[in-house]
Amino acid sequence: MKQKWAAFCVVVILVPIIYSAAWAVNLGMITGGKKGTYYQFGLNLRELAASGGMRLSVYNSTGSIENLYAVYKRPRTQLGIVQSDVLAFVARVQTDPVLKRIARKTKMVFPLYNEEIHLLGRSSLVSFDDLAAKRVAIGKEGSGTYLTAKLLFAVAEIVPAETMAIGTDEALAQLRAGSIDAMFYVAGYPVKLFKEDVVAADELALIPIVNKSIVEFYPGAVIPAQTYPWQPDEIRTVAVKAVLVAFNFRRANCEYVGQFAQLLNDNLGWLKANGHPKWQSVDLEYPLRGWEQYDCVTKYLVQQKQRPADASVQINPILEAVKEIMGQ
Repeated sequence: MKQKWAAFCVVVILVPIIYSAAWAVNLGMITGGKKGTYYQFGLNLRELAASGGMRLSVYNSTGSIENLYAVYKRPRTQLGIVQSDVLAFVARVQTDPVLKRIARKTKMVFPLYNEEIHLLGRSSLVSFDDLAAKRVAIGKEGSGTYLTAKLLFAVAEIVPAETMAIGTDEALAQLRAGSIDAMFYVAGYPVKLFKEDVVAADELALIPIVNKSIVEFYPGAVIPAQTYPWQPDEIRTVAVKAVLVAFNFRRANCEYVGQFAQLLNDNLGWLKANGHPKWQSVDLEYPLRGWEQYDCVTKYLVQQKQRPADASVQINPILEAVKEIMGQ
């Protein structure tokens, strides 16, 4: 009787220890505003991580520029989602030693999806070129929208009367009030903010971006008709690629990021069925020019391909410990 009681006590002690070990992989991911697609993707990935025994903390942010620096510098922020044009901009700046180091230490985990450039404005605006001499919100400093909007104006050689570096919620409020003429938001459709907070009575519209110089620089895209209840027609625009990135870790975090990437790769079908609609267009093998996949990720994906068919059966460590202690 004493031996059985002792064995039971050992099990009681071991269970919380083993349970905490099952959560030994703790990762942080920085995303975007809470009404944006990045953040929704983060929540989907947090749910997936929990199903695989990992704890993923999801942080909201002002966007890509903040995210890139956070992955490089901020503790417990191993992962981030950024725009491909932000990555390209940093990689091409060779005169700043800090930016050179950030570019060298930032590694692609997976390409994700196209982020359509939403230009929302007064319905009297016909195209991007009509922004000349207008008042335009370009996103908060630190966001990918901010950098992309500036690049668009530079490429097209269009000069607005005034640009406001404000967040999307404030920009929409000012647009409704007539204080500004248009606002940019770079995010994969459907954008929660435009789906929930814009109505037909606002008399706003998505403005096409078909400027020849811009189309030569950015890939073309289409926002389908009725993506938003107040949007009757399809809108031609351009897009950037959203990319999941990590810091170039060499120790434990290298393995953790690799394990997380393997979990994502193996369960992309689940994400497409249960996550944000934009998961439907995710291609994890898309060849993103100028970026190579993080070797800590590639290693796990190669191992997955080489794994025997029956190796996918998961072993419950708590059950195994109980069996061993109880002599079963």
